[in-house]
Amino acid sequence: MKGKSAHANVALFIPFNGCPHRCSFCDQRSITGRAYQPTAEDVKSVIEIALISLKENSFHSEIAFFGGSFTAIDREYMMMLLDATVPYIDRFHGIRISTRPDCIDDEVLDLLKTYRVTTVELGAQSMDDAVLLANDRGHTAEDVRRACELIKSRGFDLGLQMMTGLYQSTPDSDIQTALKFIALQPSCVRIYPTIVMKGTRLGDLYEQGLYQPQTLEEAVALCARLIRLFEENGVRVIRVGLHDSESLKENRLAGPYHPAFKELCESRIMLDQAIILLKNKAPGAYTLRVHPRCRSKMTGNKRSNLLALKEMGYEIQITEDERRKINEINLL
Repeated sequence: MKGKSAHANVALFIPFNGCPHRCSFCDQRSITGRAYQPTAEDVKSVIEIALISLKENSFHSEIAFFGGSFTAIDREYMMMLLDATVPYIDRFHGIRISTRPDCIDDEVLDLLKTYRVTTVELGAQSMDDAVLLANDRGHTAEDVRRACELIKSRGFDLGLQMMTGLYQSTPDSDIQTALKFIALQPSCVRIYPTIVMKGTRLGDLYEQGLYQPQTLEEAVALCARLIRLFEENGVRVIRVGLHDSESLKENRLAGPYHPAFKELCESRIMLDQAIILLKNKAPGAYTLRVHPRCRSKMTGNKRSNLLALKEMGYEIQITEDERRKINEINLL
């Protein structure tokens, strides 16, 4: 799906339903903020409300089934949900679904095609088999590769989802996962730092002192690096960090949660660029020129970027220039 409205999904959540494994980190009831299983009437109601608000933008949007392993749920229930979209599908770009790499085969892809599914996202999480095993994922990196090949061969847009800071992962293994994702040529990715939730095996490991989640600063630094890596290789990053919800806040034990996590990463990217520009400059006062939309990113949350540069000996002023590209910094 192309264009500025590409990520304006009409989202329906299907928590837990269909997952053949309980991964170490998984508590989808808290992540999605609901345990209710949508009915056909729910699907129709959500779509009709969305059509009113989206108007002509609906043609650039997708109906999206998230939260569970869509192709692993009861087949009759899956088809009931898809059947509910049929009267409306001509008003949308298509349908987006999220599922597991080991729940993709020729038969299910044929079925999805008949319902005009356009995008298949895979919750791959890691491309390190040792990390996948340690977190009870129930699939291998080869399963991810095989599923990606099938999805792309049928003409679907491919999305991949990864998690950073998983049990027994390292920043280097997360970078390797990103590089292997890039080799699979997805159209988009989502990046989720691992959050420790109540009632999960990861929560038990954390409370036993056997797992230490990333700090917010560590997660921001790593994810900023991953964003740059993906974007430099032509892969759109459409989500960084979990969606904010009261349920998530209530059930989080630990981990790098922030309601504006992606904005923190984008701010870190600006700081990294500024450091590169200033690295051969003597300490002193300098002016950085940015697009007006990037002023707050360059300043940083609570002026954190300016304070970090000040500690390095640089007194920074920021000036705005609409001629600058988004996220571009120039030193005056």
